Amino acid sequence: MQMQTPVSPIIAAGYSLREGSPEFDDLGAGLDEAEALGVDVVELPVYAWHLIVNGRVLDRRVADLARALEGRPFGTTVHGPLSINLMDAADRLPRHEAVLAASIEITGAIGARHLVVHTGAVRGQDDLEVAYSRQRDALARAGDLALRAGVTLCVENVFRFGDVRDTATPSKLAGELSAIDHPAVWATLDVSHAYIRAAQDRLDPLPEIAALAPFARHLHLHDSFGRPSQLWTYDPAEAVAFGEGDLHLPIGWGGIDWDAVVACGLPPETIAIMELNPRHWRELGEQVPVLKALAGRFRLATPAAA
Repeated sequence: MQMQTPVSPIIAAGYSLREGSPEFDDLGAGLDEAEALGVDVVELPVYAWHLIVNGRVLDRRVADLARALEGRPFGTTVHGPLSINLMDAADRLPRHEAVLAASIEITGAIGARHLVVHTGAVRGQDDLEVAYSRQRDALARAGDLALRAGVTLCVENVFRFGDVRDTATPSKLAGELSAIDHPAVWATLDVSHAYIRAAQDRLDPLPEIAALAPFARHLHLHDSFGRPSQLWTYDPAEAVAFGEGDLHLPIGWGGIDWDAVVACGLPPETIAIMELNPRHWRELGEQVPVLKALAGRFRLATPAAA
């Protein structure tokens, strides 16, 4: 009997568009570029566009966005506001939930598949377990909204930054998602973020990635050296020169062991998005084939069977 080659679980591969104008009136050029490059999907930086005011969706602008996307030969995903923090203090949580609800509404209105939001972060002396419980409850409520809107909420692993005292490691985030157990709440596995977060606690990044992989429906792919920011640098180019921080480098420029990462496997129907720093945009044309080749190397594997 002839053995069949395992198929890749990646159903679409593409990249995150540059933020551009906050009025997204320059979106057409970015969509034209993506169409010329033949990607399957683009991620929209909705966090940088004027579509929400105090938790209220600007319906006419969302309609404008939907029209701008009409007729394109690729799908879309949405990156929601990075400042949504479902582990924030209880008195501020309703504002975070309102902006998240608005983001879900926008994502559904434009027919995008996934909404990416960052996992929460704790500052100050707030009790960690209480904060995690607060996030679980809020994600379950948001999951109900997402389910009704036909949206998959994809919670992205991040790392400690600034004055953040704690944010979930990939394995901790996996445990939180397992506890929530909601059909519309899954993960965005950001490989570079996983390396940096693991380095902060002196963990092996590969078991951390393998722990979150079963919950991933969305990937963020970009390169770095897995080093947390420690040095003072004046210009972002200096951080690249030192190989430090969340650099969003072209794939292959950094130190991530992609062979080991792809061996962690993924569940079916995962979307792969390259997040390239705009400073490296001249590499985009050469990076799209690299992205597609990397996405194609991921295989269904037992460790990532959800």
